[in-house]
Amino acid sequence: MQDILKNLPQEAKDKHNENTNFFKKLKKKPPKQLDYIMQELHDEEFKRTDCLTCANCCKTTGPLFTDKDVKRISKHFRMKPQRFIDQFLRIDEENDYVLQSVPCTFLGADNYCSIYDVRPKACREFPHTDRKKFQQISNLTLKNVAICPAAFNIVEEMKKRIQ
Repeated sequence: MQDILKNLPQEAKDKHNENTNFFKKLKKKPPKQLDYIMQELHDEEFKRTDCLTCANCCKTTGPLFTDKDVKRISKHFRMKPQRFIDQFLRIDEENDYVLQSVPCTFLGADNYCSIYDVRPKACREFPHTDRKKFQQISNLTLKNVAICPAAFNIVEEMKKRIQ
């Protein structure tokens, strides 16, 4: 896995123009079965991919925390939401709550998440490759292929499947 993660940013960079062009075409004319295809590709990839061997998303990026996330997680810790915010979060350039630093505070050395059952929505949905109307999140996907080997593989398979 370390070799894959080491090479992933360069591979994503090498494919960036190709992927950008592919997503532009996809946005203009998405196939009728796109959501079905994406769900199938996502499910197939995650039969082969064990996130616990990677956790690169948790090591290199931080999720957005919605107000609902903050309430749910602070309740889990039995603390007031503002205390949770003060202790773990900051406001970014887009006025969103994000982690104060990465890797994620809640990631263990074994790649397990200490708040897995109450984790932020952004974490639950990552890498967003099974999202409905997938063509609408192409910018996010272009970023995620450089972080997540599964997202990279899904996009590569997608390009083969959708001509």
